[in-house]
Amino acid sequence: MSRPLLRKILPLLASTTLCVCTLAPGAHAAAPATAHKPGTITASAPLAAALSLPDAGRALRITYLSTNGITDKGLVPVTAEIILPAGPAPQGGWPIVAWAHGTVGVDDSCAPSLNPYSDRNSVYLSTWMKRGFAIVATDYQGLGTPGTHAYLDTRVEAYSVLDSVRAALTNVPDLKNQIMIVGQSQGGAAAVATAAYAPTYAPELNIRGTVATGAPYVTPDLLGGLLKAASQPDAGYSPLINYVLYLAAGLEGRDPHFRPEEAFTAKALPVYRNAAHECLTSLSQQAKDAGLTLQNSLQPTFLKAMSPALKAMTFPTLKLAQPLFTGTGTDDRDVPPALQLGLVKAACAAGSTVQAHIYKGLDHSQTVNASLPDSALFTTAVMTGQPVTPQCNPVPQ
Repeated sequence: MSRPLLRKILPLLASTTLCVCTLAPGAHAAAPATAHKPGTITASAPLAAALSLPDAGRALRITYLSTNGITDKGLVPVTAEIILPAGPAPQGGWPIVAWAHGTVGVDDSCAPSLNPYSDRNSVYLSTWMKRGFAIVATDYQGLGTPGTHAYLDTRVEAYSVLDSVRAALTNVPDLKNQIMIVGQSQGGAAAVATAAYAPTYAPELNIRGTVATGAPYVTPDLLGGLLKAASQPDAGYSPLINYVLYLAAGLEGRDPHFRPEEAFTAKALPVYRNAAHECLTSLSQQAKDAGLTLQNSLQPTFLKAMSPALKAMTFPTLKLAQPLFTGTGTDDRDVPPALQLGLVKAACAAGSTVQAHIYKGLDHSQTVNASLPDSALFTTAVMTGQPVTPQCNPVPQ
């Protein structure tokens, strides 16, 4: 189905209240007017085999209700996948990996539950299944359902993740209330946000630990220094340009006061206008073809124009109730190590138990699967109640 046709159909589907029944894989439902609570499933259908994981068992695509993270009130429909390992469930059920995905775009057609897993993510999540975990993977609010996807908004992401787990535990047999929060890139920050919001928003969920790779952490000082370095005349193309375009597209979708021309130059505005409708691979190619760099794309007033979106990226706390594992590649150009290690420093300073790892010579994507042996040891410890060795000053390995 084409993206324009999908965008026309989705609002029509959203106007109809649907029961929990078998629907076409792309179908979803709007939040009914009657009172429901976060985590209520409004639609469910088998997930197509091509969209599932290798050697998986039963797999579903669901629509569930979640608190609107943009307004912090009311309910909105959000979509997710639930993928169980093959074979009989262990006694007590499968524990859960709550998967927070990385950047795919902000258009509905980019939603992970409508697309096959990348080879990298297929290997990564299949490894978690082999460890004995079921996968619950939200698309995030506004991605695959009506409304704006507030890209990198920590509250939006956290509510979407937590309510997807509530929906799975309440409605799918053979699942156990023991949860690992796992995320990469955008999802790495979403995983940390989920851990931060969980004690107050979903205290009934038994979260054991958080695994975050490539996780961005933004403060005015860190971002200002990063943009200054990346905006030098010889800096060239940076993947960061795609993320700031998506960040602005998400802001424009929910803030009528945002003026794109205060954030982007005339050279960048045509590509920016496409960001709301293009998934990451396509947008990245457009930015390269247009010769965009941070130096020639951002206005001097960029930080001021983007301040509401930057504020929404902050965490309510970094004093996490459970241990945090982080993985950072020294050659990460998508989320520079300075931002990721800033998160480690801040979480350690807040009193969290942090086990940080740095992988020498690896980029943003390579770090994901390279971190699996270390995260396996971390996961075994937190799932069995063993102490985690803190590591706040990691050295490359």
